[in-house]
Amino acid sequence: MRLRTRRRSSARSSGPFRSPWTHVAQAAAALAAGMGVGRFVYTPILPLMQTQAGLSSAAGANLATANYIGYLVGALMGIAMPALVRSPAVLRGSLIVLTGSLVAMPATHSTTVWIVLRLLAGLTSALIFVVAVSSVLSHLRDHPAHLPGWAFGGVGAGIALSGLLVLVLRSVADWRAAWWASAGLAAVFAAVSWNLRPEGTPASDAGSTTGPARPSPRPHSWFTALFAAYTLEGIGYIVAGTFLVAAIEQSSPGWAGSGAWVLVGLAAVPSSALWAWLGRRWSRPDLLCAALVIQAVGIALPALIGGVTAALISALLFGATFLGVSTIALAAGTHLQFPRSVALLTAGYSVGQILGPLVVTPLLHHGYHQALILAALVVLAAAGAAAVLRIGFPHHMAVVRSTVPGRRSAPAETTPVRTDRP
Repeated sequence: MRLRTRRRSSARSSGPFRSPWTHVAQAAAALAAGMGVGRFVYTPILPLMQTQAGLSSAAGANLATANYIGYLVGALMGIAMPALVRSPAVLRGSLIVLTGSLVAMPATHSTTVWIVLRLLAGLTSALIFVVAVSSVLSHLRDHPAHLPGWAFGGVGAGIALSGLLVLVLRSVADWRAAWWASAGLAAVFAAVSWNLRPEGTPASDAGSTTGPARPSPRPHSWFTALFAAYTLEGIGYIVAGTFLVAAIEQSSPGWAGSGAWVLVGLAAVPSSALWAWLGRRWSRPDLLCAALVIQAVGIALPALIGGVTAALISALLFGATFLGVSTIALAAGTHLQFPRSVALLTAGYSVGQILGPLVVTPLLHHGYHQALILAALVVLAAAGAAAVLRIGFPHHMAVVRSTVPGRRSAPAETTPVRTDRP
């Protein structure tokens, strides 16, 4: 009864009541535009640009790196200027600029211009991600954990639909049409998310308190292991996220790569909600370690076995884990109450994504299989760091219930964090 009252109070204070699923749909559409299309459509289009536009493997890696540098800059902007996170104008402007960058890709054959456009796409996709995720965590904080999980599934939906679009167009059109069609898909998602309500009030990673803090275990050692695991994950996962389609097409029919990428997106749609549900039964360190091991197997399969069956299994395992790893890691950082944990983990993850393509570039002269094997080993190293996290992990920590300025809340009380919720 108290929970129901709190939800109604939150709805009244943040505007006219709407179904939480409306908010989920709008946030999912924003993430589909910014991440699923704007950021990841490059993966299935890359082989087309290599065969039809003369893009070399090294230049392809440079375009990927430019996008990840832009993403890091955008994420840091969201951290340094919190007002951006709460601005509808920033969300809408980023959606427009992102779509424009996709439209402009086929207008040139200049690698330098492509690098600038992908840098711009990375920056705006990061701002969209920050605004959308902050909105979900703010407005749906009193709702079941699977609702934000379905919002994160928008990334998978964008990957699946844009991958399907490229799969259809590759047999009837060229790489230019793929970019233009992707821009049209991004515009549709942007229209759906246009009225998404950003986060209404500032909030810190640890939340503000209305009472004295209680003693809690020192989180530094566990956070160090978590930070190492998440940064290594950024390196390993992005290699697969960038080159998986091209690697599969080296040893399988042309449709297999794009088809596998569609499967990655489909598997990613329910993955965050599924890992949130599993978090009610197992601890976060155990889940993080398991997800990373599963992901490493998925990344290595196309290189070790090859063939269509291995490619599809790889896509399924990769799609089912890469969003789940982020969900678990960020939740674990918040649970440890380490200052600015989300910002620090996101920064480490972004740096890892920049390093990934650079690390494997020397290996691309021999194809993509060696790069995938190295990526799988890095993800296994991340799983090793996650295993260290399991040692003495504080599954119960005393926290002070947070309050938001401008909202009426119950008196502050100290309660243990439940381990059955992510």
